[in-house]
Amino acid sequence: MTKIGNDDRLDKQKKMICLDVDGTIVNHQGQMSQRVREAARAVVEQGHEVIISTGRSLGAALPVMEELGIDHGYVVVSNGGVLAKVSDGDVEVIHREVFDPSKALKALWKQLPKAKYALENERGEFLSNQEFGDASFGAESRVVDFEELLANKAVRVVVFSTDNTAEDFGNAVQGLGLSGVTYSVGWTAWLDIAADGTTKASGLERLRAILKFDSADSMAVGDGRNDIEMLQWAGHGVAMGQAPDEVKDAADAVTEGVDDDGLAIVLEGLLQD
Repeated sequence: MTKIGNDDRLDKQKKMICLDVDGTIVNHQGQMSQRVREAARAVVEQGHEVIISTGRSLGAALPVMEELGIDHGYVVVSNGGVLAKVSDGDVEVIHREVFDPSKALKALWKQLPKAKYALENERGEFLSNQEFGDASFGAESRVVDFEELLANKAVRVVVFSTDNTAEDFGNAVQGLGLSGVTYSVGWTAWLDIAADGTTKASGLERLRAILKFDSADSMAVGDGRNDIEMLQWAGHGVAMGQAPDEVKDAADAVTEGVDDDGLAIVLEGLLQD
């Protein structure tokens, strides 16, 4: 693993550049620095294929694309559960990975009955068992009985606990031995669940085949545990400086943290002198 510096220059061949949002493009207050914005826009204008790849849902990812100057292309959202194509303001969902969340929800409910539960269903609606507003949804959730959550198919399930630390929460979830789903624990006591085998990497691999990029010409930048598969999948994976050790271990290189414009340093390395 290497440390990226300001003087690094990457191969100028056109790249498939896959970028996490929270903790990578924006900081944990949702703010994007001017340096990151300018570097990303310059890379888009140079002709690289910049793809947002995020745990956020579609409605929360589209404004980020717009801010980066991406007016046509593809986006991977809901941790790989939804792929969409954007063209001059038109948005077309081209794939949804739907699963039955009831078994996982029942197991989690027994262990974490006070947690908040929400899901994005196959129609792009958000349902939750109690008031659960989060910017990553990009839409308001509708409060329903827990039984109704069990009856819905989902592309994404979110569980949030205010009674646990991230470490305690992670240990409790791992102890459940959830099967038939893919899950990742976030920075806080936050759990994202998707269909078995569905990750940012699986969504990006679908797009790589569509876009006909060689694996070696893909690059990914991220900071969270839900980025591990993406960083391993990419021809060149870069972890943000504030990422947990297991995320850094999955990457080929580490840049500076989000508050030190780590992504801008990476993207500036793609720009022509």
